[in-house]
Amino acid sequence: MSLTPASCRFAVLLAAAALLSLVVAAPSPAQVLLDDPAADEAIDADVRASVVKIHTTARYPNLFQPWRKEGPSESSGTGVIIEGGRIITNAHVVNYASRVYIQGYQSADRIEARVVAFAPGVDLAMLEIVDDDTDFFDDRPPLPIADELPAIRGDISAFGYPVGGDDLSVTRGIVSRIEVASYNHGFIGLRIQVDAALNPGNSGGPALIDKQIVGIVFSGIGSADNIGYLIPAEEVLDFIEDAADGTYDGRPELQLGSMQTLENDALRAKLGLERDVTGMMVTSVQDDTDSPLQPWDVITHIGEHDIDNEGQCPVRDDLRGDFRYFVHDLVNDEGTVELTVIRDGESIKLAVPAPLQVPSLMPSLRRDNAYPRYFIYGPIVFSQVTDEVASALPPRFLQLFNYIESPLVTRVGDTPAFEGEELVVVAAPMFDHRITKGYDGHHLAVIASINGQDVTNLESLVTILYGLDDEFVVIEFMGIATETLVFSRQEIEDATEEILTDNGIRYQASSDLRHLLPEEE
Repeated sequence: MSLTPASCRFAVLLAAAALLSLVVAAPSPAQVLLDDPAADEAIDADVRASVVKIHTTARYPNLFQPWRKEGPSESSGTGVIIEGGRIITNAHVVNYASRVYIQGYQSADRIEARVVAFAPGVDLAMLEIVDDDTDFFDDRPPLPIADELPAIRGDISAFGYPVGGDDLSVTRGIVSRIEVASYNHGFIGLRIQVDAALNPGNSGGPALIDKQIVGIVFSGIGSADNIGYLIPAEEVLDFIEDAADGTYDGRPELQLGSMQTLENDALRAKLGLERDVTGMMVTSVQDDTDSPLQPWDVITHIGEHDIDNEGQCPVRDDLRGDFRYFVHDLVNDEGTVELTVIRDGESIKLAVPAPLQVPSLMPSLRRDNAYPRYFIYGPIVFSQVTDEVASALPPRFLQLFNYIESPLVTRVGDTPAFEGEELVVVAAPMFDHRITKGYDGHHLAVIASINGQDVTNLESLVTILYGLDDEFVVIEFMGIATETLVFSRQEIEDATEEILTDNGIRYQASSDLRHLLPEEE
């Protein structure tokens, strides 16, 4: 089995999209509302008071009309009060939220809140109330967070505000499985599977044992009966500790390149490996990284942990998982992790870089809750290629873009070849204007050069365009069999204001680029 950065990233994105699109969807027959006397008797009043409903209004980005946001979208989720007057919930509950309100148990008041820490990788967020003088927490105590994993087959109670009613609800279940899993954006951590009935709206709510938080509800599988997932307390505590200084830094990621398993006998024989030698073989390493690894290296250990032929290590009793789980514990002050590899029959130790965020040629907007950067020049909307743009390509485009060797396909998973490198794309079909006569839309074509000058990022594109004194503007694209666009420079500049006005567009460029425009010099 071969694991490449691109395939891993797409697999993670697809898995995350499948899970988050369901947002803890699961059948609900097992749900027990708190007005059930038996359930009410078993639940302490402090627990109920410490679980809040979260209301959000989100404005999502519009990838192909980057000058505008999507219309407001209202949704709700759950949160839990922790020490320090903070509230823990899921990152996806407050993703792109322009307004956030919390509502206490059996209260009609909605209190304005803000996001103070955001970790989409592990799907956690921390909120605080905007009004410092509020008495909201006077009768709503924090819930303690457990300092160890729950036992398999242990009973848990999940609290939340799922669809189907307005009152707080609790569902019962058992811990089915604990495993090391991939979350989002390269994050690898522990995950708890439970059989409690979890539904949309439960997201961000606590799962408790003995009135201690053992996990935060974050996902489920709608096509399976009562399979839900929790972010365990261990990961929640790590998130809280990381965000204590006001900034969430995230987990370091090893720069490994591509790897494959060592299960095949012929492969092992070629490498000259003894029967008791296990690990993962490096198949390629990107040239633009600082990794000391080489193709055909066999990674046998991370720190002192043995790696098996499927890339797993013992994590604790009765639990094995991806060896990259240990990276955040083993990274040193130099930002490297020690790996033991076999190279040409010799066992050596290497210090492999593990940066907090591996640079990506196609960065993720979701990772930072960011909106697309853009610049409008005449009838053309230029924007940066992001992970979301590449992932949104319709299937019919993939074959065409592969044929014309578009970087949208050929450079998926790449890191920047040099500092500041971005891919600049035509984000939308060209606006209708007489100067576009005879030209196709060029939607999603990647810019190569303008008047012979290489476009390396959006800033360079704007600088080149407004530095021209040529009669014509010549735009060339990457790939083969692509059309070249030629415009009269005066005509295309004159058309810009007309097009902005006709289409009700307030700004010609995103805020980070406006200082480059002539009128704002």
